[in-house]
Amino acid sequence: MTLSFKLNTTFWLPIFIFFIGFSSFSQGDTSTFKAQFALGVNSPLSNGFVNDFEANSINFPTINLGLQYMFKQRLGAKLDFGYNRFSNLDNTPEFKVNYARINVQLVYDASIITSFSNKMRAFAHAGPGFSMIKPLGNYRSNNTSFLNVMGGIEFHYGVSDKLSVFMDTSYIFGFSKDFNPVSAGFGSFNGDLLTITFGASISLSGCYYCGD
Repeated sequence: MTLSFKLNTTFWLPIFIFFIGFSSFSQGDTSTFKAQFALGVNSPLSNGFVNDFEANSINFPTINLGLQYMFKQRLGAKLDFGYNRFSNLDNTPEFKVNYARINVQLVYDASIITSFSNKMRAFAHAGPGFSMIKPLGNYRSNNTSFLNVMGGIEFHYGVSDKLSVFMDTSYIFGFSKDFNPVSAGFGSFNGDLLTITFGASISLSGCYYCGD
């Protein structure tokens, strides 16, 4: 499925505005609205490239920005944007790719697995989204886009009532078709992506580590 970036922006912008407005209904200390920023690395799966093209197994950077709202004690949602860049492996055709995505995800507080510490929490997240691929260099015309579904888990460590640092591991599965014609895939990507990031989560309302 291929749509223009302009159409994608038009579609998602109202959702983003609604999400921010919805946060104003936060009630009580355990209803928490959070902003998140994370930086890390990515690893694209090799089946997302046409023959002879292959990316490095570890690439920098991956940047994730998100807004998260816990509308129940254990259940919430977040809207997040991700930017990834990866490039060719040595001795393969030269290319660089910008991979951007936007996802709406459900969030579940799975802190039972970190119950050994009152400073640590775990959150599982999953939900649908849209991926936008833009090759650089000689293959700029081979843009593509497709739907995705993303899932992952975050481990947080509370620095204060308002701030925590976390590690996130996520997998982004792309719902895409083979490149047609094959030349449209030179230097581009239509597969799955694994990311590992480290970041900070800032509570904008309520208390992040309040008692149950």
